[in-house]
Amino acid sequence: MKKYIQYILLLIVGIVIGWLLFGGKTKERGNHEHATENSDKKQFWTCSMHPQIMQPEPGDCPICGMDLIPAEAGADGLAADQFKMTKNALALADIQTTMIGVLDIANGSSTLSGKIVENEATNSVQASYFSGRIESLKVNFTGEKVVKGQLLATIYAPELVKAQQELLTAATLKESQPALYKAVRNKLKLWKLSENQINQIESSKQVKEYFPVYATVSGTVLEKLVEVGDYVKQGQALFKIANLNSVWANFDVYESQIASFKVGQEIQISSSAYPGETFKAKISFIDPVVNTQTRIVTMRAVIDNSKQKFKPGMFIYGKVKNSSSEKNEEVVIPASAVLWTGKRSIVYVKPKAEEPVFEMREVVLGNQRGDTYEIKKGLSSGEEIVTNGVFTVDASAQLQGKKSMMNHTKSIQETYIIPNAFKEQLQNAYNSYIAIKNALIETNGEKAKGQATQFISEIKKINMELLSNEKAHKEWMSLLKTLKSSSEAIARVTDVEQQRKQFKIVSNHLILAVEIFGIQETAYKQYCPMADSDKGAYWLSKEKQVLNPYFGDKMLKCGEVKQVINNKQ
Repeated sequence: MKKYIQYILLLIVGIVIGWLLFGGKTKERGNHEHATENSDKKQFWTCSMHPQIMQPEPGDCPICGMDLIPAEAGADGLAADQFKMTKNALALADIQTTMIGVLDIANGSSTLSGKIVENEATNSVQASYFSGRIESLKVNFTGEKVVKGQLLATIYAPELVKAQQELLTAATLKESQPALYKAVRNKLKLWKLSENQINQIESSKQVKEYFPVYATVSGTVLEKLVEVGDYVKQGQALFKIANLNSVWANFDVYESQIASFKVGQEIQISSSAYPGETFKAKISFIDPVVNTQTRIVTMRAVIDNSKQKFKPGMFIYGKVKNSSSEKNEEVVIPASAVLWTGKRSIVYVKPKAEEPVFEMREVVLGNQRGDTYEIKKGLSSGEEIVTNGVFTVDASAQLQGKKSMMNHTKSIQETYIIPNAFKEQLQNAYNSYIAIKNALIETNGEKAKGQATQFISEIKKINMELLSNEKAHKEWMSLLKTLKSSSEAIARVTDVEQQRKQFKIVSNHLILAVEIFGIQETAYKQYCPMADSDKGAYWLSKEKQVLNPYFGDKMLKCGEVKQVINNKQ
């Protein structure tokens, strides 16, 4: 027994000695490896608005002065056109994404937005049948319900006083002159006096000064058109009354959608006022005339409203099955997700659901369906896209040197030769633009106003007939209108903040003009992500040095060169 105890004690002593000899080194080696790992993952700091800034220690952003925040892990494994945004930047810009679906299109149906209006077929105008003065009103507010035969108002009518006197005189002669007596009674009937009223006047032999006006229909008062003391003429409207037991549902249908609908189709109507409920109706009318301003036609359905659920002015949605019997699966996305670069349309896709990684995608749009677009090419169901804060995501793409809206435009110069004379005239306008920019850097509204006037003069001197190519001519025409209107807005005011808002629009269009047509010198396209309430804004400069026209001396150095436009010959 003692021998076993000795073996156990020797075993324990061996274990302890082994741990002392090797355990410490293992721990030391582990600590060394951990330290090496930590050194490999050294913390960097970045700016939420300028993610290109990376510093090894905390501090202020050298561009905008904001506090730096810890940078996230590197973007290993990203494709060439993909870029990553910090969670802080996503929160600040309220970036929101939506999963693409085929929505109702997969079921062969379309969703339309509309509004409830009163049924014009049941509308009635309650008019006065005689001239006079309103002595009292028994209906005093709109929305009040009335029934047929209800007293609405009393009127003092001099013509009726005279007609009653004629009745009393004719009544004494009705035996000898029955035709005269009958004619006088008929005259009173034309003023909507009943047989009982006429008989009462005749029997009492007293002339009434005030006459009642009774409702000829039942319904709801939509408009009260007179007040007590008003003088009204025969036939003048007193009230507008509608029977709301049935109402119209009017829907906006775009020109490109007209072929999908026809009278008699069933439509399912819903409203946010009654979530989860749908109301069936049928299309009763499609306007034969297209509104030339909006390119929209009105489509109508009549709704049974006996329970008074629908109110005129209420917004609604209608779902209509396509008249085609084929199942028509189409991808649709919110209109807010789309950016335009000339004739191109782009969206930003989030390829990794769990990470804030984005990439630009060019798409081909189909029909617009209310506040959505049909996608013909470029996206598929199940992908996730940015639907709010798209411009901020685009700005981040530019900051990180990725494909974006502004650097995706193809110059016409790649295909067509632009005459030097045109470039010279555009150069003169560019010089005037630079003068506006310099005035805004100085925060001098009066000076900016004067320079904008000079810019307008130079723009008007540009001879578009020099552009013999039709495409180039159309491109310039599309830019010219906005260049004029926004520069004229700058020239009308001296308030610098208002001028800066219009300067952003002028800059965006002049940047396109310089990129497309070219000038006689190198231009620097610069960008500040904090301009226009953190929406970001571009401008052009003759030099690399950043002098911010949107903030002046408040944040003079905020911004960076995003592109060097070197298209001089």
